[in-house]
Amino acid sequence: MGTKRDYYEVLGVGRNATGDEIKAAYRKLALKYHPDRNPGDKSAEENFKEAAEAYDVLRDAQKRDIYNQFGHRGLEGSGFSGFQGFDDIFSSFGDIFEDFFGFGGNRSGRSRSNRGADLRYDLEIDFMEAARGVDTQIEAEKEQVCSACSGSGCAPGTFPEKCRYCGGSGQVSRSQGFFMVRTTCPGCNGNGQTIPNPCTVCRGSGKEQIRKKVAVKIPAGVDNGSRLRLTGEGEAGLYGGPPGDLYVFIHVRPHEFFHRENTDILCQIPLSFVQAALGDTIRIPTLNGKRSLEIPKGTQPGDIFRLQGEGIPSLRNGKRGNQVVQVLVKTPTHLSKKQESLLREFAKLEAGKFSNKLKNILKGDTLSTRN
Repeated sequence: MGTKRDYYEVLGVGRNATGDEIKAAYRKLALKYHPDRNPGDKSAEENFKEAAEAYDVLRDAQKRDIYNQFGHRGLEGSGFSGFQGFDDIFSSFGDIFEDFFGFGGNRSGRSRSNRGADLRYDLEIDFMEAARGVDTQIEAEKEQVCSACSGSGCAPGTFPEKCRYCGGSGQVSRSQGFFMVRTTCPGCNGNGQTIPNPCTVCRGSGKEQIRKKVAVKIPAGVDNGSRLRLTGEGEAGLYGGPPGDLYVFIHVRPHEFFHRENTDILCQIPLSFVQAALGDTIRIPTLNGKRSLEIPKGTQPGDIFRLQGEGIPSLRNGKRGNQVVQVLVKTPTHLSKKQESLLREFAKLEAGKFSNKLKNILKGDTLSTRN
């Protein structure tokens, strides 16, 4: 589809739209472009996927906040990758399709499949890894399709049987006054089949618990609380349903020297009073190694210097912030006799200047008082 359109434009809502307004807008577009209503229409399919992606972002407060601040690039940096296909969309928003359109989210008899559960993993990284980005691995505990029965839930050589209560429909009917009410079958829990000989490994569930190493690419510029989405790395789905996603929440350890504010990094550099008075060229740490910084004559305590482009890259556009350097002038201690003598001589030379300045200040105060 080329360049992605603005999600608010896709749904036709304002940036201050409420959750109900966003849901209603998506309902109209999903009904209009639903594949069953537009067979073979590739344009309708793309519009259907585009609307689903926009709704998935704008209905989620955290994704919407990232999008409002950083746009599509910010979502990509947080791990968002959209949907893999129609089944992914139907399994995520099946309740909407069923509520509004009168048919389930999964089409063509696939109503029994269920999407796997999403998982959360909290990952701690250091400040420099967050600033520069890093490729790492995590070990996540999750459920996957049982290796012994390939997800069928049946012992080797056996097969599931059609439920004798509902005849395989997954629902049973009962009369209630003048009406017939259909409910989920209690014999098979809506699956339409039962397992007389369950697999001994998964006990008929079709899934088993494992620990899996997963590669995680952390983009440069992530901040504390950033969330990465690893599509398909959640728990396995049931009855052929797609797997869930794994959400990695980033926790950044503080740095002993640098402090972050948005894309700028702040630091404090100590100077001797001689360096501050006479000026100097010093070497200071940055995210990319040491850099030279010119200290002009007469630098005062608390003065600020900026190194352009030495900060954190933005997740939105890749542009780097600045490094902000604050000067701390240190008063010397444990002076030698020669140092004390030189300082006293310096003080005598300065005494006249300060004395005249003080007289002028007092004179000005006296005049102002008389007026």
